[in-house]
Amino acid sequence: MCEERECVYLKKQIKIGTRGSSLALAQTNEVVAALQARFPDVEAEIVILQTRGDKILDRLLTDFGDKGVFTAEFEDMVGNGKIDLAVHSAKDMPMELGTGLMVAGVMPRADARDVLVTRKESGCLLAVGTGSPRRQSQLRRLFPQAVCRGIRGNVATRLSKLRNGEYDGLVLAAAGLERLGLLGEEDLEYRFFSFDEMVPAGGQGIIAVEGRREDEISNMVRAISDSRSYYELEIERKVLGLLDAGCQEAVGAVAQCGEDSVRIRLIREVNGRIFKMDETAGLPEAGELAAKMAESALASGFSQGKASK
Repeated sequence: MCEERECVYLKKQIKIGTRGSSLALAQTNEVVAALQARFPDVEAEIVILQTRGDKILDRLLTDFGDKGVFTAEFEDMVGNGKIDLAVHSAKDMPMELGTGLMVAGVMPRADARDVLVTRKESGCLLAVGTGSPRRQSQLRRLFPQAVCRGIRGNVATRLSKLRNGEYDGLVLAAAGLERLGLLGEEDLEYRFFSFDEMVPAGGQGIIAVEGRREDEISNMVRAISDSRSYYELEIERKVLGLLDAGCQEAVGAVAQCGEDSVRIRLIREVNGRIFKMDETAGLPEAGELAAKMAESALASGFSQGKASK
C-alpha cells in the first residue's frame, strides 16, 4: 500500500464516475469525503454517466438478460483511463470484473436489510412493487396473498407511485432509504425484514469503488476502505461467483463477520423450489465455508432446479 504523501504526489486530481441519481451521488460524495479526509490535497471531479439501465426504463431489469447493466459503461471508462474510479452499489456489480480492474475498496456497510414500505392508511397488502426475483421469491412465502409487480425508477419515483396508489407496498433497500434521509416519512410505515425472513442481495448496503489494478489511485482507495465490510463483500461474492449467480436471479447471500467468526446465509429459488443454508465458521475458514456452501448447493441439484425445500 502506498503512503499518503506518495499517492498525493503522483496524482492530485481524480476523476470519479457515478450514475446521476440522488442515491448514486450521495454514495459518491461519501467516497469523496473519505478520500479528502485522508488525503486533503486531492481534488475530485465527479463524472456523471447514464448507463444502459438508466436509459431504458420501459423494461424490467430481468429482461436485459445480461449482467453489469449499471456498471459496464463505467468499467470501459476506468479501463481506458477516461476516469480513475467508479462508485457502485456493490450489489449491482457483476461477479467478473473487466480485465485489469478490481474492487479497490468499500465504505462501511450500512443496514443490509430489506424494508417493506406501505402507506399508513393502506388496508390489505395486495400489490407489492419490486422487480427483484430474489425479493419476489421470499415475499411469496411471507405474504402468500400478495401479488408482486415489477417497478422501475429511482427511490423517489417509486415512493411517488406508492403514494398515488399504484402499489400497496414497496420493498426497498434500507441502506438507500437511510442515505437519502427517507426513513422517517410521516405518511409511510416501514417494516424491516430480518435476515431470517429475507436474505439480502450479495453486497447490499455496501458502496464499492472500482479501480485499476496496480494503480496508485486504487491504493489510495484501499487506504480508506473498511476492512470488515470488504471481507463480507468478498465472502458474498465468492459464494455467488461459484454459483454463477447474478443480481437478476432469485438468489441472496449475506455474511456477518464478528470478532472471530463469520455467519453466512444463502437462499435461492429454482423452478419454484427453495434451497436455504445458514452456517457459521471461524474467520480463517470463511473462504472454505463459502466454497462448501456453494458446493453443497450445487450437489443438491441447485443449478438443475432440483433444490430441496
